Amino acid sequence: MSKKHYGKQRPKEDGGDGFSENYWRENYDEPEEMDGIVNAAQHARYIKTIFDVEFVDISSVIDFGFGLGHIFEKVIHEFYPYRVFGLEPSKYAFNEVKKRDLCPVASTKLVLKNWSLQDWAKNYQKKEIKWFDLGLCTSVFQYLTEEEIEEVLPLMARQVKYLYFSVPTDLELKKQVSDLEFDDQYAYRRSKTFYRKAIKPHFTIVGNRLLESKFHFNEDNSYFTDYLFRE
Repeated sequence: MSKKHYGKQRPKEDGGDGFSENYWRENYDEPEEMDGIVNAAQHARYIKTIFDVEFVDISSVIDFGFGLGHIFEKVIHEFYPYRVFGLEPSKYAFNEVKKRDLCPVASTKLVLKNWSLQDWAKNYQKKEIKWFDLGLCTSVFQYLTEEEIEEVLPLMARQVKYLYFSVPTDLELKKQVSDLEFDDQYAYRRSKTFYRKAIKPHFTIVGNRLLESKFHFNEDNSYFTDYLFRE
């Protein structure tokens, strides 16, 4: 990955409204090295295996910021869901993904929106939108303000039963600089404590990157009954 100037807290652009083409060219200049691209198929198989072990059926999927769509596409191909919804605020990324045929079967009902999470939240609040079995939200929250995170998390917990979620903390972003000579100047640096505190009222951690909605489940009705590992 190309070298960049290090250590700036304030992002170069407001990610909540979608990044310009500059972001994608700067941060994805060597995509073959990036988590979520080079190993997108492994992510999808991992998600599928977790739910297979617990006998959980996944028939609908929503992606809360699909970016260039690599994990999104692989998950669709693993689960063959009958209903799929994807949103992405960046016009450049959205148009790139729209060029591809994401669905392996014609029966899948696919809807893509050039929306930010805030756009989605406004539409969600206007009418009752049917929930999805699985949500995807990978490498999105580091680009949102704290106010945006507070706004969308409770709505996401209502919209999905499970959320495959990842966000780099300040330590991971720092490690990217030292190990990969890569500095994401578009991201907010926040601690693990911050993200755990934000997530806790709305989701239970039931696996690596896997969250279970507290709106839909509790310990009495959860399929994930290894209580030792519930957080």
